Amino acid sequence: MDRRKFLNNLSVATAATIAGATTLSAKADALEDAMGAELEKRRSKPSGLCYVDGRPVSDPDDKRPFLMHDEPLLPKMPDKPTLIDFYKLRLGTASHLLQSARLAVKNGEDEKVILACLLHDMAVWRLPTTDHGYWCAQLVKPYVDEEISWAIEKHQALRFFPDESMGYEYPDAYIRYFGADYRPEPYIVQEHAKARNHKWYMTSRLITINDLYSFEEGVEVEVEEFTDIIGRNFKQPKEGLGFDGSPTAHMWRTMIWPNNYL
Repeated sequence: MDRRKFLNNLSVATAATIAGATTLSAKADALEDAMGAELEKRRSKPSGLCYVDGRPVSDPDDKRPFLMHDEPLLPKMPDKPTLIDFYKLRLGTASHLLQSARLAVKNGEDEKVILACLLHDMAVWRLPTTDHGYWCAQLVKPYVDEEISWAIEKHQALRFFPDESMGYEYPDAYIRYFGADYRPEPYIVQEHAKARNHKWYMTSRLITINDLYSFEEGVEVEVEEFTDIIGRNFKQPKEGLGFDGSPTAHMWRTMIWPNNYL
């Protein structure tokens, strides 16, 4: 953001707040807070989204352009981003995925299962959370073995259904999240029934098992721990994710520029 231009267009209230600070440090903090608030206001959302509390009222006097391209509140991505770049620069809260993949390693799972655990919830942080298993499977499908994308998609349904033979129980957290009387939608029930008899069922079920038990407070896992597994099992395009013309390149670009208006 251009600080000089910003200062020249301060509101009276903001200018008074900055001027009223008693020390240079306090004035600097007040300026940073004001600039942060301004950036946040510019992170506009497309009008087609559903607003639970009603559509926000737009200010007819606000003539600023909508945000496009690089998000000022996020690190800039490389010109040819890799999967690891997305973990380091976009999935800031991906510790659960990393813990899940490490647990799969600890449990002696094969590399397909480990990579599936590493990828299975990627969509949650930068794409819609609704049906996130389907979003994530579609996102990675051009770059992984078909078994991996299938397993990621089906974990969306399998996580709602216990499997006593595998030691998988219905998560207590789901009772807290959705209520004790929650029942999945019919399409989820149907997806579970189909997946249950599929040759890759075990791969998807192992995602849910390593998913359920991988939440540990204070455990730090770095994505570089999986560099070799990614290298052997993820087809990194030389043009960079988002710029290789694949059927899902647009989804990776959405994570690069998550707040572009169009």
